[in-house]
Amino acid sequence: MRSTMPDYPLTIQHFLWRSTTLFPGKEIVTRREQGYHRYTYREFGERVAQLAHGLRELGIGPGDRVATCAWNNYRHLELYFAVPCTGAVLHTLNPRLFPEHLEFIVNDAEDRLVFVDASLVPALARIAGKMPSVRQFVCLSDGPPPESPLTPMLSYEDLLRDKPKTYEWPVIDELDAAAMCYTSGTTGKPKGVVYSHRSTFLHTFGAGLSDCIGLTERDCLLPVVPMFHAMAWGQPYVATMVGATQALPDRFLDPASLVELIRQEGVTVAAGVPTVWIALLQYLEKTGTRLPSVRTVVCGGSALPPALMEGMARQGLRMLHAWGMTETSPLGSVGVVKSTLGKTQEDEMRVRLKQGLPSAGVEARLVSLDTGKDLPWDGQTIGELQVRGPWVATGYYRGADPDRFTADGWLRTGDVVTIDPEGYIQIADRVKDLVKSGGEWISSVELESALMGHPKVLEAAVVGVPHPKWQERPIAFVVPKPDHRGAVTQEEILGFLRPKVAKWWLPDEIRFIDEIPKTSVGKFDKKLLREQAVTPAVAGVRPSE
Repeated sequence: MRSTMPDYPLTIQHFLWRSTTLFPGKEIVTRREQGYHRYTYREFGERVAQLAHGLRELGIGPGDRVATCAWNNYRHLELYFAVPCTGAVLHTLNPRLFPEHLEFIVNDAEDRLVFVDASLVPALARIAGKMPSVRQFVCLSDGPPPESPLTPMLSYEDLLRDKPKTYEWPVIDELDAAAMCYTSGTTGKPKGVVYSHRSTFLHTFGAGLSDCIGLTERDCLLPVVPMFHAMAWGQPYVATMVGATQALPDRFLDPASLVELIRQEGVTVAAGVPTVWIALLQYLEKTGTRLPSVRTVVCGGSALPPALMEGMARQGLRMLHAWGMTETSPLGSVGVVKSTLGKTQEDEMRVRLKQGLPSAGVEARLVSLDTGKDLPWDGQTIGELQVRGPWVATGYYRGADPDRFTADGWLRTGDVVTIDPEGYIQIADRVKDLVKSGGEWISSVELESALMGHPKVLEAAVVGVPHPKWQERPIAFVVPKPDHRGAVTQEEILGFLRPKVAKWWLPDEIRFIDEIPKTSVGKFDKKLLREQAVTPAVAGVRPSE
């Protein structure tokens, strides 16, 4: 028996219609070099239509890849809608990637048109002349484009000027590509993930649920996570769908600028990686500033250190832990607390520090790293997390790295986790970051969390390095807080760790550095740290102790 419901296409066009029709007076605000740019959803919709005409004028048609190399600002948001709503494919470029990776991504996707922020022209100019598929560059600036080897280049505002403010949007198949992102290439070449209109539509609904990110029309969203990384966790689409005010920081991501934007616009929900919030917390503690409007600080990208969640709580800021990947659109799980749990403050904190429950629409399973067989959800057994769902990729663009996907349709995430009987996922490590010492596993994530619990430690990263006896041993790179530079010792750190971890987990060396190198998406660059690490022989340490 068939239903009486229509085959209504689930496309991004619906979000554009809804925001401009139902919330025309709500604002989108962008930080600028001097002051702020602000306009309404009605004006946003008119410019999206003008941009659609401009794309057609430049010869962009269905399926053509249109790249963006831009910060979180109103022009980038216009591209988020105009490109897929015309049937073309939005392809976000990460300007922080190595030039060879950026070159590979542009050419692998066969981008025809590239929009670039004026401040990012130098980053893209590093690969000028090496992008044969690109026919045109467009500079996202108020005035004429800066001089550069990127040619031909025209001005974004010139492209929109005098264009009609309405557009006859085409009917789009919901399974057609809407956007694509590439993995950050920390191991091997970056790999492309192609999102459909349908997957983006369903992801947007899932992310908007109350037991997820839970944005509403009454909220003001500050997405610190870049729009060039995993579609800014899907937040631009969620915020636009519900008609929330959007406060976009552009490239001004220092704590003082973020605090000013939060206080001025009354931000209620902010989202970013732990390194952003570590710096913000330090600023709040130093200045005594409070942010009473903020109800939720979403944190993802890497494990949330307990000391960070506790420190933000002292500032009156509640953190929401989330997990996901480029391959999962990216929302995979969120650390909401069931009503049957968290009876005490300590119990609730333990639950919130986990990566949380699989989002509605996402299924998860735990499998053995050795045999691939299902493992129990007992909160103790460690295995690889595998997921599937309507917004979880089943393959990479051009069939790259097929072994990351199982024959029965699951994504091998590469995350080593436990899942407790309530369904809460807790990441122990990435497969590649686990330290195998004497045949037993050491979690770099747990060690880092313990290290960052020290009152004098700002950041810490742990890597495994080769050892002649134990196969691998952990080394910790520690950034002391500014007031304690030169005033904290290795023995002090090890003494702090001893009651918290097994003896054989203790790092063989604590190396104090001024800053931990970061990847293009703000995570600790452990590949670089491994290259820098030296393994001293440590006598008397037995992994079985």
